[in-house]
This record gives sequence, structure tokens and C-alpha cells, in this order.
Amino acid sequence: MQPLTRADPSLSAATGPLSGLKVLELGQLIAGPFAAKTLADFGADVVKIEPPGAGDPLRKWRLLKDGTSVWWQVQARNKRSVALDLKDPAAQDIVRRLAADADVLIENFRPGAMEGWGLGPDELLKLNPRLIMLRISGYGQTGPYRDKPGFGVVAEAMSGLRHLTAEPGRVPVRVGVSIGDTLAALHGVIGILLALQERHTSGQGQVIDVALYEAVFNCMESLLPEYSAFGAVREPAGSALPGIAPSNAYRCSDGGYALIAGNGDSIFKRLTAVIGREDLGRDPALADNAGRVARVAEIDSAIGTWAAQRKVDEVLAALDAAAVPAGRIYTVADIAADPHYQARGMIDRVHMDDGTDLAVPGITPKLSRTPGGHRRNAPVIGQDTDAVLRDIGLTPAQIQALKDQGIVASA
Repeated sequence: MQPLTRADPSLSAATGPLSGLKVLELGQLIAGPFAAKTLADFGADVVKIEPPGAGDPLRKWRLLKDGTSVWWQVQARNKRSVALDLKDPAAQDIVRRLAADADVLIENFRPGAMEGWGLGPDELLKLNPRLIMLRISGYGQTGPYRDKPGFGVVAEAMSGLRHLTAEPGRVPVRVGVSIGDTLAALHGVIGILLALQERHTSGQGQVIDVALYEAVFNCMESLLPEYSAFGAVREPAGSALPGIAPSNAYRCSDGGYALIAGNGDSIFKRLTAVIGREDLGRDPALADNAGRVARVAEIDSAIGTWAAQRKVDEVLAALDAAAVPAGRIYTVADIAADPHYQARGMIDRVHMDDGTDLAVPGITPKLSRTPGGHRRNAPVIGQDTDAVLRDIGLTPAQIQALKDQGIVASA
């Protein structure tokens, strides 16, 4: 087994493809900060603005180590922290000065919050016409639901995803992570890269409006066209993939499950050979997906009977040998021990201030010539306040005066 990679604070931002890109992050929790984290992983200089005192609420979410969420070490890596009270006019003026020199600004407050602080796009684009402004919200900056509060779980429900994540006849369940926020963040990153490309031609910035529910809805495949064409309302199907067969989770003799995707025509023939049902593989009615969908219960029963007589490892070994796509359901313990995760650099290490190491997800996607990197650990609140404010021309005396008033803070 290869050793885990270790975060390398000596890496220069110049090693990343986004070297020189200045990003100002005003968001909190998940969607906006995840977008900024992705840019920071690839060399962007991300200055995160968070409130003095408690900082970003994510610092206290889920399991804490020495009072800070270990999640924070993922979400805030490679960023610099400036502690500002955005409700104070003096802090708002600092944001304007930072935005005047930034390439990208990211925020995920409720629509209208930035305008209320005098930091809306009308004001900021006047100061910096080249600024690209990513705005992530539950329902978008326009429309009748604009002002409703929206979290990822609500967006997942509104998009149609939650309706499908259930066993038939049972209460729909949520995906176990904040997938709505993350999908919105990734759509935001795509929007930023598109706007940067266009700026090469026009020299102008623009506003990117990402709604959480729209980001999830964009991934809902054939849901809407099937309804439009046939009036078909797709219903929950548990572990199966409706309309594509066979693709399901099959219980094995040791109580585990094997996920088997035998839905390619040639794959199906190899699968039927493995399970000793060559009769199904030779059946012309099952030679294509449409025929298999019509008899999916029969096919699932044959596969399930075979799997139920074997342990998961036996099932997967037989299917691997026949080049049939299959896998087990991983827990995080499985992930941490898996040699493929290790070999691909997807288990990274953070050396914490207390001298211990923390495993965190590695960098993705993987670029061959200008890969991303883990250059610095997540900052403590206000760790970079003084340095950033000096960069925009504030004197030590001015910075101290702002601290005395509680407008800014430093570590």
C-alpha cells in the first residue's frame, strides 16, 4: 500500500492553473465556500471574509477537534481569512476596496443582502467592470420564490430528486450529504470559468446567478422530457435504475450487497454466463435494453438467486473476471483503506497545529501539467486580516483603530 500524501505548504500558488486569480469569498457554510475552495485548490488566491468572533458557522458543524470542525480543514484549505463585520459601513468600504482589485467575488447570502450592504453588482461592477460575481442562493436572484430562504435539502426536494430517493411506497429519504449545495457550487465554478474565458474577449465582468434547485434539476436526466412526451411521472424504484436493466443491488449470503450493472448488451451476455443462465443471454428478446426492461423482474430474480448463494467477495471476484461492472457499498472505513484511493492521491494528510495528522479528501480533477495542490491549512479566524488590509493600503494605525471598534479582528 502506498503511503498517504501529505499537504505541502511550500507549494507555490504559481503551480496551479489559476495562479494570479484573485477571489473574494463572502459566503458561508457550504455552497459558496465549496466553489471558492475548488478555485483555491488550483492556485487562486482566495480571501475569505468571515464575521469576527465565531467566524463561518461551518467551523462548529458536526464533529469538532480542539473546538473546530474537522470539515473546516477541507472547506477552507488554501484560503486566507479576514475577519470583518459586514454590517458595519467601514467594513463594507474595505470589501469595496478588495473587490476593486479582485477578479471574482463569491457570495451565497439571501438575495438582497449584498444590496442592503451597498455591495450589490450595480455598485461593485462600477468600481471594477472586470469583476465576475457568483451569486448562489436557494431559488435565484429573480422569480416569485426569490426571497424565500432555501437550503440544499429544500432544493433537492424541489428539483425532483427527493421524490426518487426511496423504496416504492416508503418515505423518501435524503441523500446523506449536502448534494444540492455541492452541485450548485460546481455549477458556480463552471460559470466562473466560462465568464473568465469570455472576459478575454470583452474585457468585461458579469454576474453568475446559480440557484440550488436549478443545479440539482440540471442533473435530473430524462425526468422532464418523459413527462412532456408521455405524461410519465417517474416514481421511486429503490436501488434499481428504472428503464435500464439490469442495474440493481443484490443481497449476498454474508448480508452484504453487490451493485451489479449488466445493462450493456455484450455485458449482459457475460453476466448471464457467470450466473449460469446462458439461456437468458441467448434469448433474442433480451438482446437489447428495451427487451430486458420488459422482463426486469425475471432477470433480477435470476441474478439475485445466484448472488444470495455467495459472499460479496466471491460475487465481485467472479464478475471482475468476466469484466462485468460491479462493486460493493463502501463505508468511509473502506474508503480510507482502499488501495485505489491511495494510489490516486485521494486520501491526503493535513498536519494539524497540535502535531497530529488528519486525513482529508485529495484534489480533483487531476491535471497532468498544472495540477492542484494543498498549499496551506485552513486558517484560524482573522489569521490574514492584517496582511490583507495592509495590501490595500491601510496603515497599522488604521487597522488597530478598526480592531478597537470591533469592525475587524485578527488571529
